[in-house]
Amino acid sequence: MAREEVLDLLQKYVIPYRVTKGKGFRLKDFDPGDTGGLQIEKAEATELLQAGTAWLAEEQDMLYAQDRWSLLLVFQAMDAAGKDGTIKHVMSGVNPQGCQVFSFKQPSSEEIAHDFMWRYARRLPERGRIGIFNRSYYEEVLVVRVHPELLERQKLPQPLVSKRIWDERLADIAHFEEYAARQGTKILKFFLHVSRKEQEKRFLERLDEPEKNWKFSPSDVHERKFWDEYMHAFEEAIAATASKQAPWFVVPADNKWFSRLLVAAATVEALVSLDLAYPKVDAAKKKELTAARRALSRER
Repeated sequence: MAREEVLDLLQKYVIPYRVTKGKGFRLKDFDPGDTGGLQIEKAEATELLQAGTAWLAEEQDMLYAQDRWSLLLVFQAMDAAGKDGTIKHVMSGVNPQGCQVFSFKQPSSEEIAHDFMWRYARRLPERGRIGIFNRSYYEEVLVVRVHPELLERQKLPQPLVSKRIWDERLADIAHFEEYAARQGTKILKFFLHVSRKEQEKRFLERLDEPEKNWKFSPSDVHERKFWDEYMHAFEEAIAATASKQAPWFVVPADNKWFSRLLVAAATVEALVSLDLAYPKVDAAKKKELTAARRALSRER
């Protein structure tokens, strides 16, 4: 199958889950168990993913060589939605030199002493590289919104903590992404949409299987109590920040094989859209290469 045909096929499965306009967006319109109509065996899904990651590796190599664009992949989800596994499988073939992964945990005292975007802005990918945020600045309008006590720790001047703070922060994020896009950073945002039932199943697996015990944290179960609040916060965040230059992808996450395929497809599609190519060698460089070849030949 020609690459043009493959790209058309990728777009067929990517488009239904891409959100570029927030008006009318409702999370309930997306089924966490959806597989885009694909009915394939696990082996076939694995083969498709390998083909996608191989293509991704080629595009990433040109991205690195061209050294003009950068790509930022943002992953947000409830616990056990499969962020770590998706990143691991989709990026398995990418050259580590051209990839930067950051997982944002509880902020340090230094980070709290700055504005809420400071620690994220300084981790944007360099030109020619793919940056991955495993959780991101969206935590500031998700977990901080669900747990207001976290906002108090950020030591904001009290007059600035108004009822509009979440709308203001979402606007700040949208403007930040618009700015980054104008500087050559392509941004893709993935919300791995897992169902509450599937999350429970995965939590039980972590408890029942000794090799998965390390993944379990009592706080995971505690956060389930706030499921509705989180879904509302995710819906508001996606609706307020979806745009053509920084689209959201609501990725059905109940079937890991499909969520990985979808993330790989969306990433490949985005890189192909940049029309990447290896730098052309000018006349002066060609002379240098010819001279180098002659020097090496004389050593024989």
